[in-house]
Amino acid sequence: MKINLLGLAVVIILWVSCGETKNTEKQEESQTNSAEVIDGTIEPEAKLGYAIGDIAVDFLLKNTNDEMVSLASFPEASGYIVIFTCNQCPYSVAYEDRIIDLDKKYKALGYPVIAINPNDPEAEGGEGDDFESMKARAQEKGFTFPYLFDANQEIYPIYGATKTPHVFVLQNSEKGRVVKYIGGIDDSAREPEEVKEKYLENAINDLLAGKDIEMPETKALGCSIKTKD
Repeated sequence: MKINLLGLAVVIILWVSCGETKNTEKQEESQTNSAEVIDGTIEPEAKLGYAIGDIAVDFLLKNTNDEMVSLASFPEASGYIVIFTCNQCPYSVAYEDRIIDLDKKYKALGYPVIAINPNDPEAEGGEGDDFESMKARAQEKGFTFPYLFDANQEIYPIYGATKTPHVFVLQNSEKGRVVKYIGGIDDSAREPEEVKEKYLENAINDLLAGKDIEMPETKALGCSIKTKD
């Protein structure tokens, strides 16, 4: 009888342990495969770091005019040119006029620019990227597009941005906002007169023509995103 009781106890312990392991694995899998977009918009199962063809989540971030802006704020848009950029990076500064021109050209064609500053202003190298400095920069340059602050640094990891500037072109579809292009703006960051390949413009022109993008991915050249972690 003692042997049987001992065996029964071992079976019960193993059964309970197995159940706890499975529950833990399910919880970890759920945490890995889901993400929340904070500041009001929550979409489950958000992949961290997009690839071409993925469905991008929306966001709700503060603009330099103190209004909250999301992709849904542009209901008539065919898509979006989401650019992670900032105040201080020399690459971002060199591209500012070109980004303004891109917005002026493609907003009327259904692809507005939405700029997002992902930097932590308290991190090393992030000085000058605080919200008040963003406001001053947007006014000084006459930005024609929203310049949003990813204050909690929760949006750029979902998109997979690693540089400033880093571009993600999204196209609206029945499935959602499909990622169509990831990468850089062109092939000459600091010398606009030396540009030979306008990667971003070529991608949008292909979309407008109803064609597959010839170069859907290019290398983003810029500064690393500043974080305290």
